[in-house]
Amino acid sequence: MKTEEREESSSRSPQGKRDRYMQPSILMGLYLKPSYGYELIQNIQKFGFVEGQAPPGMIYRHLRQMEEEGLVSSEWETEGAGPAKRIYKLTHDGKEMLAVWIDYIERQVRNLSELIRQYHEVRGGEIP
Repeated sequence: MKTEEREESSSRSPQGKRDRYMQPSILMGLYLKPSYGYELIQNIQKFGFVEGQAPPGMIYRHLRQMEEEGLVSSEWETEGAGPAKRIYKLTHDGKEMLAVWIDYIERQVRNLSELIRQYHEVRGGEIP
């Protein structure tokens, strides 16, 4: 494959759905510390699954769903100056779900590493 073809095919690379790893990212963000929605949006981008700032609507939709499922809880914090803010916390079930996600991701990493290893082994001295 020529360089131009490789660059063109990389634009079609399998990125997957943007929010595929949103739930574990939110759970991990809340595992690190209870957060307000906006603060959580700022912090989860460091996990690398969302380029730039995560869309607030997507984050709040996930938070509402996870709260309905009992994975997170929230309460209004009215102390201090300014408007009240909803702070989100991880529940016991949320911690268990995060552990399930981590196990899944670790298996995926092992499988992907094996695929890459075999690719390089077979490719050998081929010029990319």
